[in-house]
Amino acid sequence: MTPSVVISGSGLWKPAHSISNEELVLAYNAYAEQFNKQYQKEIEESGLKPKPLSSAEFIEKASGIKSRYVYIKDGVLDIDRMRPNIPERSEDELSDQAEMAIYAAKDALKAANKTSEDIDVVIVSCAYTQRSYPALAIEVQGALGIKGFAFDMLVACSAATFALHRAYEMISAGTAKAVLVINPELTSPQVNYCDRDSHFIFGDVATAIIVENTDTADSEHVFEIMSTKAVTQYSNNIRSNFGYVSRANDADPFAEDKLFHQQGRKVFKEVCPMAVDHISEHLARHELSSGDVSRWWLHQANINMNTLIGRKLLGKQPTFEEAPIVLDTFANTASAGSIIAFYLHHKDLQSGDIGLLCSFGAGYSIGSLLLKKL
Repeated sequence: MTPSVVISGSGLWKPAHSISNEELVLAYNAYAEQFNKQYQKEIEESGLKPKPLSSAEFIEKASGIKSRYVYIKDGVLDIDRMRPNIPERSEDELSDQAEMAIYAAKDALKAANKTSEDIDVVIVSCAYTQRSYPALAIEVQGALGIKGFAFDMLVACSAATFALHRAYEMISAGTAKAVLVINPELTSPQVNYCDRDSHFIFGDVATAIIVENTDTADSEHVFEIMSTKAVTQYSNNIRSNFGYVSRANDADPFAEDKLFHQQGRKVFKEVCPMAVDHISEHLARHELSSGDVSRWWLHQANINMNTLIGRKLLGKQPTFEEAPIVLDTFANTASAGSIIAFYLHHKDLQSGDIGLLCSFGAGYSIGSLLLKKL
């Protein structure tokens, strides 16, 4: 029997610090009131827009988010700072994202019954990396004592699924024996905590997954990757313009447009049908219907988006058991969201059960993996 490519273990690391909607709103509203008072003349005479106030209820209704984990809480709620206060590390120290990645990687290695000697490829794939080079993946590879090769990937909120696609292809081609895919999503430095419509969206976390074939997999929970599917379609509706070219543009590298920003309503209207079509086509490739899927591990960006996609696919409101939601306590963790859902909600599935893991995000980009419990 030809070996199948499988997911044999997953890992999760979450920061020690969490911020509730109530805490976030208290700080934001104090900042907004201070801003409006400071610039009252410009608001009245020059058309400067005042900062609108927010509420915990508004955030939960708009997104389903109640709290989020943050790598460093200090500074985020300081109305004179409004960004995390992350101490800079020397070049001889382990970087912040590498440290996050290693925590999740060790958890995944344990779940897969693997050691560093069993891995020959490391992919660090996430929405943002804290530096251009050397690659975070190579730093992680070195810290874990892994032989072989490593590289970084950036595909916004589809970074995790797209990296799993590459891992699947390498195992299928025989160019790797076991791939460690890690998603250290350090999003908080890119959040504009001064913007009512986006300051609540993201949280920090790290996830990891081991991909290998059935010949070497010996863990308790093994999932065959039946197939993968990806699509990209260019859109300007989700952007983060931070980059080294700002220095040559003589532009403010930390201006609002350099941080995360989006046209939320447009994203909702365009991505939801795109995701439904993508998933339906993926299932049809295997002559499967939505009713054949026991578990949906969907991207965790917005509860209303997940609910609509679930209703379109299933013809009814999906239950928590069918489509687990984790964004209420984790918020949008960029590419890691669907992996968190998988990590927390896969052990109860029975042999032969089918699940679909899917991301959708900036680009636009959508990536999915059809999985079967062995």
